[in-house]
Amino acid sequence: MQNHCPPDDVSLTIQGYTDNGRPGGILLLACGALAREILDLKKRNGWDHMSLTCLPAILHIHPEKITQAVEDAVSKHRDSYDQIFVVYADCGTGGLLQQACDRLGVEMVKGPHCYSFFEGNDTFSKHQEDEATAFYLTDFLARQFDAFVWKPLGLDRHPELRDMYFGNYTKLVFQAQTEDPDLTRRAMECADKMGLAFERRMTGYGDLETTLSDWAKRSVPK
Repeated sequence: MQNHCPPDDVSLTIQGYTDNGRPGGILLLACGALAREILDLKKRNGWDHMSLTCLPAILHIHPEKITQAVEDAVSKHRDSYDQIFVVYADCGTGGLLQQACDRLGVEMVKGPHCYSFFEGNDTFSKHQEDEATAFYLTDFLARQFDAFVWKPLGLDRHPELRDMYFGNYTKLVFQAQTEDPDLTRRAMECADKMGLAFERRMTGYGDLETTLSDWAKRSVPK
């Protein structure tokens, strides 16, 4: 039986998530920051043969730990599923995650990070030269800005350090996955706290959706 309770952001950050899907079929091994988007796509497309397990999103604060965490999770779940797909981009691992996935024989999402694949990797790469000074937020990060940005940098205790951290940035780009006025408001407040100009860009799910659609077809339930 699947868990139909929507995951809360604190749990996704610290503990991760599992939808208690049935064994067999496909397991999506994902970052907790992507749980809501993946669950929405599963529901909308009827991908009941795809189960979801998420590692804690807070691993992004320590990207050097992501590769080992993914390897351990693949080893843990491998015997229970026909296929495992890794729903991470490179995410600051310097190519180590791709090397691990190649060694384990599992596929992962293409791209350097979620900002890229949400916008579409091709589109994102074309404007990177013009946006070298942009700071990006997704829906998840707009909700969890303090946990992932403000507190880890110590700005809750030393706000005077703001310009030292963000002085080379010129704008905050909010990559919106959903039409949510409250999240837009939160993202604008984040830009204000950072002293940056604000831009909202509706991306939807981008390459995440097309990638999962392709993977879903690999193991169509009989």
